[in-house]
Amino acid sequence: MEQKVVILTGASRGIGHATVKRFNAAGWRVITVSRHAFASECPWLSGKVDHVQFDLSDPQTLSAGIEEIRSRLKGGKLHALINNAGISPKNEEGGRLGVLGTDYADWVSVFNVNLFSTALLARHLFDELRAAGGVVINITSIAGSRVHPFAGAAYAASKAALATLTREMAAEFGQYGVRVNAISPGEIATAILSPGTDEIVDHDIPMNRLGRPEEVAETIYFLCTDAASYVNGAEIHVNGGQHV
Repeated sequence: MEQKVVILTGASRGIGHATVKRFNAAGWRVITVSRHAFASECPWLSGKVDHVQFDLSDPQTLSAGIEEIRSRLKGGKLHALINNAGISPKNEEGGRLGVLGTDYADWVSVFNVNLFSTALLARHLFDELRAAGGVVINITSIAGSRVHPFAGAAYAASKAALATLTREMAAEFGQYGVRVNAISPGEIATAILSPGTDEIVDHDIPMNRLGRPEEVAETIYFLCTDAASYVNGAEIHVNGGQHV
């Protein structure tokens, strides 16, 4: 049988790490993208060989990184592209940056990573996606639809724009057999949780618990399978009811 191939950005921790493990367990070849070098503690086979290191915030390294990815594919098929990388700069005390506290360089960096890179990756890897009847998954955020106490203004605006971009891509790519959907996580138990998250769990989440990275990964995986073959242009909320 043909081995399916997935490219995943932001694979070094949290949701990305769990997602790589899920696809690897299902027998997919996983090509990871991160600004960091491959971490030796990552437990999947061929991880270092199939890791591409470049910075999504830098247009020059992004262009070179895309060419490196294409060389790894060797003109073959790409069954899934998962745009999981995201950044949210903080102030000197580690708090959120509002509009008044965010400078131009931070706006550019956040939008380069969280929005523009997703469009450029899909554009330049479209032939490989089309050949496979592939899937694009964009990771948005609950912060894209409501003011969040920890996520900054630039991050929230970029994720709201990414939800819109998902619809645009779904409408444009669908005729070629390429589906595009989004996953919108809420409060997920990762290493980057902010102090005060317990209050959100107690007051804002009907299920009264944090989500697990594996629960997000399972939803991502489902959208990349034939079981979701007629799901296109959707944004799936994985937040225990926090959005209601």
